[in-house]
Amino acid sequence: MSSMKAILTFVFFFFLTGILAQSDRPNIILIMADDQGWGDVGFNGHPHLKTPHLDAMAQNGAVFSRFYAAGSVCSPTRASVMTGRHPARMGICSANCGHIKDQEITLAEMVKEKGYRTGHFGKWHLGTLSRDILDANRGGKKENDIHFAPPWEHGFDVSFVTESKVPTWDPMITPPQSAEDVSASLTEGEHFGTYYWTGPGKRVTENLEGDDSRIVMDRVIPFIEESVAQAQPFLSIIWFHAPHLPVLTGEKYKSLYSGLSNDQQHYYGVISALDEQVGRLRKKLRSLGIADNTLVFYTSDNGPETSLEVRDKNIPYGRAQGVTKGLRGRKRSLFEGGIRVPGIVEWPAKINSGTQVNIPCFTSDYFPTIAHVLGIDLKKYQRPYDGENLQPYWNQQKQKRSQALVFQFGKQLALIDNDHKLYGISDEVLQLYDLQKDTAEQNDLSSLQPTKLDALHRRYQLWYLSVQNSNTGADY
Repeated sequence: MSSMKAILTFVFFFFLTGILAQSDRPNIILIMADDQGWGDVGFNGHPHLKTPHLDAMAQNGAVFSRFYAAGSVCSPTRASVMTGRHPARMGICSANCGHIKDQEITLAEMVKEKGYRTGHFGKWHLGTLSRDILDANRGGKKENDIHFAPPWEHGFDVSFVTESKVPTWDPMITPPQSAEDVSASLTEGEHFGTYYWTGPGKRVTENLEGDDSRIVMDRVIPFIEESVAQAQPFLSIIWFHAPHLPVLTGEKYKSLYSGLSNDQQHYYGVISALDEQVGRLRKKLRSLGIADNTLVFYTSDNGPETSLEVRDKNIPYGRAQGVTKGLRGRKRSLFEGGIRVPGIVEWPAKINSGTQVNIPCFTSDYFPTIAHVLGIDLKKYQRPYDGENLQPYWNQQKQKRSQALVFQFGKQLALIDNDHKLYGISDEVLQLYDLQKDTAEQNDLSSLQPTKLDALHRRYQLWYLSVQNSNTGADY
């Protein structure tokens, strides 16, 4: 009898240890839209957009009222997510500029230290995916071979990715010019010149019709199911192409916005189609019994696009119907409208529903947050990180940010230190804004608060010296 009791005690201890080990290793999902403005969600008060699943996610988790993309265009922000470091440290200056370097430690590589299965789905845009076949913007061209950097060489077990943009409906087919951002060299109805890849030389040819967000999620769901079947925690990075131009959608989604303009029907329909897939994902997590211990982030890679005719003006036009809800600037700008984006985190086991985070946070924070969750000390990597752990903010343990958010794009620079923001061009004419009182950045305080201006400028200069040191390869 005593031996049977000992066996049962051992089995119970083993089972409990397994549960605790799993709770220490939550599943992790990072979702990113492409060119979705801060105002382009229902929970931020859009007058027309229907995003019930994102709204439910926001209600069930924490909403960041001041969340930022680390770049005002796509590739830089993606680099910040993948490494926790500013893209300038690795030479990713803009879209189609540079690539993620072999010496960088990616999020996928970090979590694999803890036994995670890793998958990347959707837009990659951190390097080319092909050497022998012309693909997208840079792939397969001899002069760009140096930029070959696919996800399967950076820690991902499973991939379903494109190098860059695709149409948001029938992604492999060239749409009409009215969808915008369609090269004149392409012929409507023929191949778009871009492929989905799953590995070296492996192009996808099936299930590529209809809504692109659904096409992406069709690959995510099996990855999650397989991971659960294998009792293995997973990292799934889902980078939707929507609502990046070319923007078009099907009648099902256009009909949600009947009575509005054709351009609005397409743009809003694309976001509603994306929202539907977020709902599909959340439902799957619940049905698999893993929702409580899955950490899910949602954001956008930068502010909303503008059409060429009105670039640099803060108004929607044509298919580029995204809104900033009064924030100054749009994509490519380091004013708020170009970098402040929707931000949600949901983790039912750890985050109280209805949480609001009003401290500025950004995409560089994902990496150190996940490292902290997994008990990984970033000091061992011996390199500077530009983000910080978000947990004290969503747990309401800290009310002020420790580390400033720093931005650089072209000749623009910006630094956000809690309420105050430094903005300038070429480190010359500097402006100062109090974002707590002036979210529209209309009142330049530089002449009224020169001491604050100088203090923030010095912090920027110290950061810039650190970036220059990174550019020499010193971090590696």
